[in-house]
Amino acid sequence: MVVLRGRSEMARTKQSVVVGVDGSESSAQAARWATAEATRLAVPVHLVVVNDDPAREGFAKQAVRDIAERCHRERPDLTITDEVAVGHPAEELVHRSESAQLVVVGSRGHGVFRDVLLGAISTSVAAHARSPVVVVRGDAAASGPVVVGVDNSPGSHVAVHYAFDAANRRHTGLIAVQALPDAFFTVGTYPLPDRQEIQNRADLHLAEQLSGWCADYPDVTVRREVANQHPVATLCEAAWQAQLLVVGHRGRGGFAGLLLGSVANGVLHHAPCPVAVIRTRGG
Repeated sequence: MVVLRGRSEMARTKQSVVVGVDGSESSAQAARWATAEATRLAVPVHLVVVNDDPAREGFAKQAVRDIAERCHRERPDLTITDEVAVGHPAEELVHRSESAQLVVVGSRGHGVFRDVLLGAISTSVAAHARSPVVVVRGDAAASGPVVVGVDNSPGSHVAVHYAFDAANRRHTGLIAVQALPDAFFTVGTYPLPDRQEIQNRADLHLAEQLSGWCADYPDVTVRREVANQHPVATLCEAAWQAQLLVVGHRGRGGFAGLLLGSVANGVLHHAPCPVAVIRTRGG
């Protein structure tokens, strides 16, 4: 049944994990990741295929039903609903993000709806959604850490909070990564300190940014990394064997001038694990 937008839809998806699916194995993987996360959050999952072609309605219904059944077999105690909606995939998922706790999408699509959840759609959802967005790519390690990019921007602060919470839910450690050059190299009239002093200052600054969250999440073990290379390369390298990589929607400081089209966009295309993009309120 095609469900139109309205109050009933908003009530059903409010505070749920909304998953965009398209019948591909990538979207099925995203749905499985989402059901595991929803179990940790103790919220329901709502699977949605966004169909813009009436001729494919039958395929759309079967695709979402098949994925829903697979997820239910794995998580029989979780509330899982499914729907075929009409509209543009990215626009509809962004609309759903206004009432969802989290939106989850795959990184590519190869099913009946191969034009629905390709990388461009996933990136567009991550760029415009009002809720956190997780793009599921690679294989999430069963017991690895959570990795977060830190740069002292408002977006980074929100991402760090999300990352601590995610690590706490998983009973795992956190790797906090700060790229060094933009944050700590400045041109001035005084000679630059030696490399070790810069490293020490950067590590101290990173520790200061994390101290409050460490106090709030005493069970999360934190490892700090300060790197003198591009943020995308630094984050992707740190994320090998990670369960999740978390970045802010926008950044400055260590990620100066780099918006979703660079750092967040870069890790969305190159990270070896699922990526969470976190937007600040009003951002």
